Amino acid sequence: MTPPATVDLQATTRGVLLAVRAQPGARRNAITGVHAGALKVAVTAPPDKGKANEAIVALLCEQLRLARSQVAVVAGETSRQKKLVVAEIDVDALRRRIEACLAAIS
Repeated sequence: MTPPATVDLQATTRGVLLAVRAQPGARRNAITGVHAGALKVAVTAPPDKGKANEAIVALLCEQLRLARSQVAVVAGETSRQKKLVVAEIDVDALRRRIEACLAAIS
């Protein structure tokens, strides 16, 4: 039996750095799992003019119980591989929230 995949989280001076693997244009908005240390996030929004990025941030805020002002895309704006910074939360607290979301889908 393989151990459950974990999301790579890194503490920085700006907050916790979270790797995200985006799937724009999906059938539904959802956190779908973990891929190579990145949180897989599917959104219905197209990858056009930042619409998918906004949908990803909104979904993460809703699912992880975060304020919109806490989450920002800091790298990969036009890529499927993104880096988001989550402010005002420590690594352990964010990891627990992510693990709770992942447990709900499995």
